[in-house]
Amino acid sequence: MSTYTTCTVPDGKKITISGGKLSVPNNPIIPFIRGDGTGPDIWASSVRVLDAAVEKAYGGAKKIAWMEVFAGETSKNKFDNWLPDDTVEAFKEFLVGIKGPLTTPVGGGIRSLNVALRQMLDLYVCLRPVQYFTGVPSPVKRPEAVDMVIFRENTEDIYAGIEYAGGTPEAQKVLDFIAKEFPKDFKKIRFGSSQAVVDYMKLAAPEHTMENYPPTVGIGIKPVSQVGTIRLIKAAIQYAIAEKKKSVTIVHKGNIMKFTEGAFRDWGYAAAERIFGDKVYTWMQWEKTKKEKGEAAANDEQKAALASGRVLIKDAIADITLQQILTRPGDFDVIATLNLNGDYLSDALAAQVGGIGIAPGGNINYVTGHAIFEATHGTAPKYAGKDLVNPGSVVLSGEMMFRYLGWTEAADLIIKGLNGAIGSKRVTYDFARQMEGATEIKCSEFGTNIIAHM
Repeated sequence: MSTYTTCTVPDGKKITISGGKLSVPNNPIIPFIRGDGTGPDIWASSVRVLDAAVEKAYGGAKKIAWMEVFAGETSKNKFDNWLPDDTVEAFKEFLVGIKGPLTTPVGGGIRSLNVALRQMLDLYVCLRPVQYFTGVPSPVKRPEAVDMVIFRENTEDIYAGIEYAGGTPEAQKVLDFIAKEFPKDFKKIRFGSSQAVVDYMKLAAPEHTMENYPPTVGIGIKPVSQVGTIRLIKAAIQYAIAEKKKSVTIVHKGNIMKFTEGAFRDWGYAAAERIFGDKVYTWMQWEKTKKEKGEAAANDEQKAALASGRVLIKDAIADITLQQILTRPGDFDVIATLNLNGDYLSDALAAQVGGIGIAPGGNINYVTGHAIFEATHGTAPKYAGKDLVNPGSVVLSGEMMFRYLGWTEAADLIIKGLNGAIGSKRVTYDFARQMEGATEIKCSEFGTNIIAHM
């Protein structure tokens, strides 16, 4: 094993991967980050739930060897380092880990610790299951109709972080390059030149001088690759086939961004047909049959394909999807989408089933086996140390982690326990204030309630 200076390796064994399959010992070493703000409160409650589920499921035959590693504000205060090398190395060496919410540094340095970890470990899938637990307060009429899984591309799109602040030499270099090499495109940057600013200010505010409004333009670059697309689509379809889902919807904004989001759709369809053959039926195939034989023949072909058990691969424009997950959630089983769209969709869907307080997430590289499961909400520092907040996001992230490890019995117990705890109406304040007849209990007490209902 590697040598660590900021953390200690517990007694346990490594998870390994061979031939694309994890080999999980009975006492796997799992790195964890408590998190900042309310993170320690949530973790203290969640780890008791996770350990109890394993104990009850396996009667002591299995047990996690927890290895604490550090990141965020806690790490900055302790080691003067937002993200120590030891932490990244531990996640690399032991493959699977879990974390609470982390503070995003203000000012220079790391743009986002969460994004940094995803990129350093190439965790290209952000997996966000969305399901409803009976009794959870919801702003929609039929939250039980929401049952879907989002595969969000995690390493590309504008989250790659390639952007330059307006007025900097770097931004100006990019503007100068576009002006020289792609003059037609430069004209689309509305206020990219001094003359454009002057002309507009003469019209809109002639009393202002040019010095008040120089040509300041922030520049961002949106990379979307064929390989990045294929590996995400492949993971989404493999999941759909394994879990017997009816459809995978490729969500994009390709009607406007034709060579990034549009390419994501086209590459996705092509990969689905090439990799999965007669296990899927795509709207691209439907369009081809319609063109050659007519719409009726295409409809018959699709109907027969789906009746035989094939997974339907379709697509939807991102803005319409945000509407349809409200009005027609039953149309969606698995969603595959790019980074920004996935961020919007996952949080919007979480709101429909009770909020991000109980929304789990996983960041996974299905090739190397690396995975970090995490709380999807923020640090809520004003509640830190008060034992108030809902631990559901980390608890359910642990449930996801157990399924990833193949410990399904423990995962099932967590779902059973959470359902029972919510049904008892003894819940944390975020639920209690919206549930009729509920009793508000502490974060730690809610963890105990989940355990009691396993």
